[in-house]
Amino acid sequence: MRLVSTALSVMAYDYPTEKISVYVSDDGGSQVTLFACMEAVKFASHWLPFCSKNNTADRSPEAYFASNHSWSSETEQIKIMYENMKTRVETVLERGKVDEEYITEELERRILSKWTDGFTPQDHPAVIEVLLEGRKNRDIADHSMPNFIYVSREKSRTSNHNFKSGALNVMLRVSATMINAPIILNIDCDMYSNDPQTPLRALCYLLDPKHKSQLAYVQFPQMFLGINKDDIYSCEYKRPFQINLMGLDGLSGPNYIGTGCFFNRRAFFGGPSTISPPEIPQLGPHHVVDNLIQSRPTLDLAHKVAGCNYENNTRWGSEVGFMYGSLIEDFYTGFRLQCKGWKSIFCNPKRPAFLGDSPISLIDVLNQCQRWVIGGLQVGFCRFTPITFGIKSMGPFMGLAYTHYCFWPIWCIPITIYAFLPQLALLNGLSIFPKFSEPWFFLYVFLFLGAYGHDFLEFVVEGGTVQRWWNDQRMWTIRGLSCFFFAALEYSLKCFGISTYGFSVTSKMIDDEQSKRYYQGVFEFGVSSPMFVPLAMGAIINLVSFFVGLVRVLRGSNFEGLLLQMFLAGFAVVNALPIYEAMVLRSDKGRMSFKTTITSTCLALALYALASLLLRDRS
Repeated sequence: MRLVSTALSVMAYDYPTEKISVYVSDDGGSQVTLFACMEAVKFASHWLPFCSKNNTADRSPEAYFASNHSWSSETEQIKIMYENMKTRVETVLERGKVDEEYITEELERRILSKWTDGFTPQDHPAVIEVLLEGRKNRDIADHSMPNFIYVSREKSRTSNHNFKSGALNVMLRVSATMINAPIILNIDCDMYSNDPQTPLRALCYLLDPKHKSQLAYVQFPQMFLGINKDDIYSCEYKRPFQINLMGLDGLSGPNYIGTGCFFNRRAFFGGPSTISPPEIPQLGPHHVVDNLIQSRPTLDLAHKVAGCNYENNTRWGSEVGFMYGSLIEDFYTGFRLQCKGWKSIFCNPKRPAFLGDSPISLIDVLNQCQRWVIGGLQVGFCRFTPITFGIKSMGPFMGLAYTHYCFWPIWCIPITIYAFLPQLALLNGLSIFPKFSEPWFFLYVFLFLGAYGHDFLEFVVEGGTVQRWWNDQRMWTIRGLSCFFFAALEYSLKCFGISTYGFSVTSKMIDDEQSKRYYQGVFEFGVSSPMFVPLAMGAIINLVSFFVGLVRVLRGSNFEGLLLQMFLAGFAVVNALPIYEAMVLRSDKGRMSFKTTITSTCLALALYALASLLLRDRS
């Protein structure tokens, strides 16, 4: 139903419907997803004229009916239709197949019959279905409808499908065979359009004579709906998705962040002054399509370019289209486009252009970040690394900006050191920082306050709250001790051929109890994961070292020398309060597992014993 709402929100744009074509990429090849699309296009014949007549700002039906709008008999009727559609889709989803009672036309039966016993998400032929054709289909007000095409590319267990970037390249080729529109909007299925004027805002830049010859894309910020009041997991990602994009906009432009982005099709085929033609002219950015989208030649060619072996011996993914070679295809594609000389623009209107879902479980947040970090390392150590190739192609500022993202996991080194070393020294009565009376003490204080003060000011000026900033700092530490470390470890093992990684879709599914805890601001540790072990170890060592240091100070032992270490341990203890709560105080399903708690305690004791042996002589 998220997919349905997103599709309907872009179909209902304030833009000539005959010039809109919506392509849904179903990489899982699900009969249920196709059924949901069929239901969406039926409802669209009522929804589109309703939005146009009432000039609604919320074009996603889910968002519209959840808001406080003035109700009328027409609104009530539309809502009933939507709820009935929602019931049908969710019933089919629960059953896992489309039963005869939900098939109303022979055409639907023919389309759905393609799902045979041998049809699996990993092994199936290409399925391309034109569910709406603007030239033929009309809404209830007798206005033309947008084109709507369902695409599930061919899959084979013996072929490399290149994850999301492979699916996007199939969409580039299929759309080229049917319409070959010069402007492409890439949007995730769970991120609906929140502003019907968005295409016009993007076209202001893409059609501007001053920019269009070098403009590859217009990027809108990624914003989220449903984040709890204090954003305990820092899912807003205010810096990478909002603040930093504004800074990059002052250089060559923002990086591509994977959704909410309007592309110039021409940008996928070479640089601004040199074109890299595809292997067949029908896929070129300037090709004019003469055939109708449901004609046999068009459909045959569309199925051909959606084949799993079509890209063999071509330049797709290396020089043409979305780039292969990284789990974060968006970041790598934007980087390569800008290295070729293309520019980009950040468009951030007051009303968010797109709103999406964010994960509400800590393990999902960390897994998502781990995938991003591994993808960044893949870019950082490839032959097009930003630190050399990027600086040479784009200049030092843009090159270093991309390098910053590529080497995020390096932060796990200082974060881990500061989470454990001063505290272990404190447990052994060893002072490793300057004393209060020494000049170097004030340098540490200045650096600490200066860094946090600058970060706080930047965050709050851009609309953040104090509590959200505090949670953002806490999550930065949590990521440094968990997903940053494990991502670097997994990437290193992969380089030695020991481990493999793949593209994992971040779960946005909502469990009622989990959702209740999330909106109460309670951390979720219910899933057993090795990423929680270093977090619990750090929490235990910091708590014990703080109280041991406090006892030492009360006994009059070296207060000056231990002050900074006491402060660090106390700072960590305050940040780790949700971890202590999950370890010993909670009894719900979101508490930390007994296995993780015991493992962390044993490892913390082992680490303390090792540190005591190493530091005994010094102390």
